[in-house]
Amino acid sequence: MSFSLLNIASSGIRANTELLNTTSKNIANVNTEGYVRERTEHSTIFDNQVGRGETFRLLNEFAQRQLNRDTSNRSFFERFMEEAQRVDSQFSEESNSLSTQLNGMFNNLQEALNQPSSSVTRSLFFTNAQNYVDQLNRLGGMVAQQQTIVNDQVSILAGEANELIEKISELNIEIAGVHGTDAQDQASTVYNERDKAIKELSELMNVETLDGQNGEKLVFMSTGEAIVMENGTFNLFSLRGDPDPNLKELRLDVTKGDAISLEVDASALRGEIGGILAYRDEVLIPAQNQLGQLALSLADAFNQQNHLGMDANGEIGEDLFILPTANGLAHTTNTGTADLVASLEPGFGANIPATDFRITYTSATTVEIVPLNNKGEPVGTPSTADIVAGVIDSTTVTSGESFGLQINVTGAGAAGDEFDIKLNAAAATQMELATMRPEKLALALPIRTSTSINNISEASISPGEVTDIANSTGITIGPPPSLTNGPITLVKTANSNEYSITDGNGTTTFTITPPADNILAQAGAPYNTYGFDFNIEGSPQAGDEFTLEFNTGGFDDNRNGLKLSGLQSQDLVRENVLSSTTADNLKTFNQAFAGIVTDIGIVTDQAKTSFAAFSALEDQSNAWYESMAGVNLDEEAANLLRFQQSYSASARILTTAQTVFDTLLSSAR
Repeated sequence: MSFSLLNIASSGIRANTELLNTTSKNIANVNTEGYVRERTEHSTIFDNQVGRGETFRLLNEFAQRQLNRDTSNRSFFERFMEEAQRVDSQFSEESNSLSTQLNGMFNNLQEALNQPSSSVTRSLFFTNAQNYVDQLNRLGGMVAQQQTIVNDQVSILAGEANELIEKISELNIEIAGVHGTDAQDQASTVYNERDKAIKELSELMNVETLDGQNGEKLVFMSTGEAIVMENGTFNLFSLRGDPDPNLKELRLDVTKGDAISLEVDASALRGEIGGILAYRDEVLIPAQNQLGQLALSLADAFNQQNHLGMDANGEIGEDLFILPTANGLAHTTNTGTADLVASLEPGFGANIPATDFRITYTSATTVEIVPLNNKGEPVGTPSTADIVAGVIDSTTVTSGESFGLQINVTGAGAAGDEFDIKLNAAAATQMELATMRPEKLALALPIRTSTSINNISEASISPGEVTDIANSTGITIGPPPSLTNGPITLVKTANSNEYSITDGNGTTTFTITPPADNILAQAGAPYNTYGFDFNIEGSPQAGDEFTLEFNTGGFDDNRNGLKLSGLQSQDLVRENVLSSTTADNLKTFNQAFAGIVTDIGIVTDQAKTSFAAFSALEDQSNAWYESMAGVNLDEEAANLLRFQQSYSASARILTTAQTVFDTLLSSAR
């Protein structure tokens, strides 16, 4: 009997000692991050013995996985929101508003129209134009600087992810070494460290886990790529910029670089890394391309209109802005020797969308042109073009459109070679004024018209419209400029709708189709290629005479200036890459900048809302997880009291058994 009491008492003491140790460990680690509370259980009494206790971690793996997913999503939107707010505040700041500079430039242009002979008002226009360029450069530079910061941050975060991946792999090896042995119960700290490392990795990216052999945890990206595998093997992340060295992309180096690295789908990453990359793709790249598009469209519109006028020196207008160029970025897989330099084709500022472009050689003399979205993916159906005399532009396109690009090609490309063109991305920071000389603002038109004072009727000739000087056969650019074939005289004949026209080509009689618009176009060759035209208003009588001559001096003439001023309200910035410019697909310069600010604001607000939602979900998941894995001091205190009492009772049994045993020995003497 006493022997049984001794066995029972010693088993009870041993069992309660294990229970007290476990409870004490839980209480001691109540504030330890990543600690999972433990519980010790014993088998039932068998042959008067309490079975050896088994200590295990109280962990709900479903709750743990959900917490990791919600942590990843919260981390994604938190990082995205923090970065986007910085750009949003910069673009919404009144002092950084490009619209302010645009309006100032057009306001001073209006002042110049009121006093076209004044060099002061012209100088004020150029001062504001320089302010606009400076503001454009600042905004573009700020966005470019943010992209550099993104590259640095992604590099740091990828390094942290690699350290965690290696740590998880090392902990897997430790766990595999004790799995299934008596030492497994004492290895709970290693399990906790591994779970903590996986949770920290989930803050950087969305991961999924599977149970492997010998207690290992296999870790995968949400897109299925393995990053921690069995037997201590793992894959690490690297960064590569192909073809743009300034745009770092995350890649997965398989088997420590022994195989071709895999592209990582940044849109599925989540976590901090996914957030910073999404910020780049959804905020920085669109903003940079839209700024560049606005810069190119405005510069081209001013250049083209200034070319149609005459400046204060009596010369045909020249460029007011220098259009930027961008080198084609060759892909590393290219085998040819071609080099590409892209610019905006003059006169095609309204055609360029706010995108990057990819040029793909289909043969040595033909290419495909396709816009790219903010993630570098092709948009729409590629256009096709020939390379003619080393040039690709609107005249060499065989299907589709050129998207406003003019590309100079040197060297020989091979079929399959690819180049990325980032003209918009470079435009905002590279935009410059071509001149600051006030006399170079071409406010006058090179032609002027008059109605003979001897005319019988009240009919009149319009002031005239200049549409093309570069290809004109009627205007000699000079210097000095002039009408190639001298003044033009138009006389109404006695026949209905018939006129005679006279200049250096001789006299031609022709019949117009009412109304009497675009007279030279209706007169036909060679007049229809003069690059200018006029209308006759009213009902001329036979013998009425009208004259068009060169506007020598152009003193106090602001007709081309009115055209320049009208650019402010014209729709000249392309809105949608999938719709052509012939559709309702254009907006004004102010609308274009307002669109940039609005787009950034909308994306930022959406990130704020998503961050709040996923923060709440993370709190719920954490509460679910902690309800099982977290240490509850009240519960542990109750267990401590219960196990202390049980220990004391077992000790009393041991004392009683000892007394009985001593009594038996005494009676036997």
